[in-house]
Amino acid sequence: MRTKPKAEAIAYGIDIGKKVFHVVALDQSGVPIQRAKFSRETFLRFFAEAPASLIGMEACQGSQWLARKLVEHGHDARIIPARFVKPYVKSNKTDTVDAEAIAEAVTRPTMRFVQLRSEEQVDLQALHRIRDRLIRNRTGLMNQARAFCFEYGLAMRKGAGGFHADIRRNLGDLDNDLTPVMRKLLSDLLEDLAQLECRIAKLSREIEAIADRDETVRRLLTIPGIGPLGATAIVAAAGDGRQFRKARDMAAWLGLVPAERSSGGKQTLLGISKRGNGYVRRLVIHGARSCFLHLDREAHALGQWLSRLEARTHRNKAVVALANKIVRIVWAILTRPGQLYLRSKGAAA
Repeated sequence: MRTKPKAEAIAYGIDIGKKVFHVVALDQSGVPIQRAKFSRETFLRFFAEAPASLIGMEACQGSQWLARKLVEHGHDARIIPARFVKPYVKSNKTDTVDAEAIAEAVTRPTMRFVQLRSEEQVDLQALHRIRDRLIRNRTGLMNQARAFCFEYGLAMRKGAGGFHADIRRNLGDLDNDLTPVMRKLLSDLLEDLAQLECRIAKLSREIEAIADRDETVRRLLTIPGIGPLGATAIVAAAGDGRQFRKARDMAAWLGLVPAERSSGGKQTLLGISKRGNGYVRRLVIHGARSCFLHLDREAHALGQWLSRLEARTHRNKAVVALANKIVRIVWAILTRPGQLYLRSKGAAA
């Protein structure tokens, strides 16, 4: 007999699996009143019949798709970071115990949730992740070719530009110690590198085309240190930014604030926490470093603040502080439709 939802259930916890979903329902007082196991085929039918409820699940592969489906059925679906669920797991770990812990966690008034992303955001994030993987592969391929050449006494300069110039010079020099076999291997590596760079360039063009079409991204491009890659990555990860109560919450979400280990009334601040999306944080910090070096400080609203900061702290700390400020400006523009960044010196920094 097919399991039916109970009318008194007000919250559900779902433990997501590849083929099997474990579900626990809670009543008004938070007591589990139903435990069930569903296949992927019967799972959505169960919630299509259930009255509108609060539904929680851990952040994992497939959670965004599942949450969107449940929202279509009228439910309030929320995604919880796995580390916030762990404290609610009691005794031994099973799939049903995990689902019960998720159901309890989703009802907590101070719980933090992952924003539901649209299909467009997921697609854009996939473009960035594929491009990032290809760049890592390109770096690994270059490093491998450098190591091979170094085995024959041929050192090459750092950077992609130096690599391309040096490897071609080494292959063209028939008087060096490279063997015929190694020359053939290095030539093959150069062909692989050319294919990788072609794919990276194609993905970059796709991302730039999306940046040109998206009104929110175009507004973010007015911020110093934010380019098409950074702007689209932020929109893919943070959406409209309204899940953050204030600008500093978004900076903390990206790990651009000090980690704290305070106790006994003594405050201890460490380096930045590095929480959240490391890819977006890296893009923002790289943009801040470029801004730090090339910004016209006499004409720009950020100029005076940046000069004072550089005078009293290390350059790397100043770059991260600038990245923190950039993210706060990003939040302000994301949450205010039509708002642009004001670059004039008289504008508020």
